[in-house]
Amino acid sequence: MATYMESMQKHFQNNNRVRDTQSHSAKVHSVAWSCDGRRLASGSFDKTVCVYTLERDRLSKENTFRGHGDSVDQLCWHPKHPDHLVTASGDKTIRIWDTRCSRSVASVNTKGENINICWSPDGSTIAVGNKEDLVTFIDARTHRSRTDEQFKYEVNEISWNNDGDLFFLTSGQGTINILSYPALKPLHSLTAHPANCICIEFDPVGTYFATGSADALVSLWDLSELVCVRTFSRLDWPVRTLSFSYDGQLLASASEDLVIDIAMVETGEKVTEIPCDTPTFTVAWHPKRHLLAYACDDKHDRDRDSGTVKVFGFPTDP
Repeated sequence: MATYMESMQKHFQNNNRVRDTQSHSAKVHSVAWSCDGRRLASGSFDKTVCVYTLERDRLSKENTFRGHGDSVDQLCWHPKHPDHLVTASGDKTIRIWDTRCSRSVASVNTKGENINICWSPDGSTIAVGNKEDLVTFIDARTHRSRTDEQFKYEVNEISWNNDGDLFFLTSGQGTINILSYPALKPLHSLTAHPANCICIEFDPVGTYFATGSADALVSLWDLSELVCVRTFSRLDWPVRTLSFSYDGQLLASASEDLVIDIAMVETGEKVTEIPCDTPTFTVAWHPKRHLLAYACDDKHDRDRDSGTVKVFGFPTDP
């Protein structure tokens, strides 16, 4: 009987086509799938948000949202409502969008230039972090700020755990700091990397979380024990972005290396890799299929960013 590893390697031999959608006029910072997997969204340096519909084996652009006055640095979808997404921008606002409308349904002023954003698993709260390491918790219903938390260290990425009772931050000191939620009392500070800890991602199953660091390593942590169970070391540059597949078995990681690494979570072995011409800033697995959305620092010519969104994993042409 073929192992999962072998069956996935075979799957990607037959499904390794990349489809590109040219949608932005500048670098794409963030891509994410809606919770039902029917839509993909991208946020760009060009201040816009694009939404695409996934038909069986192709993406088609559905809408371009305008309204932000600066770069859209990160976006995420509502964990349970497939039409709602939120964007963080350098214009000192976050915006909530409904894909059924052509404009934002809410714009919330914040205290600084926003660089990271996440939605609590129950959908009630949005957390947004800015360049001054201030994290603001916003009521997703009333759009009012509930609380601000100023940190004394560089905060890179923020996330709740899947149960929503812990809040995680990755730091410039290489630590993963864990707070209780909603009390926001510090519980643990895990020394994860000797260098800046950049990104954090939780698997959908609730077993592991992974962090990526400037030391070019990805570390995988057991969530119940808070111990590092393995590291992935195939990349040579700072790991900027991570994503677990819907079944929790595959982990994609990307950096300025000219490949995206796709590994078996349980063994660390390489399943496949996606060649890239330029650094990759964002990756996101589809919530139900083995399709990986990503965006690179592509250039049309030397001066102009191409603003392309790519999806890997479509059937290879016979």
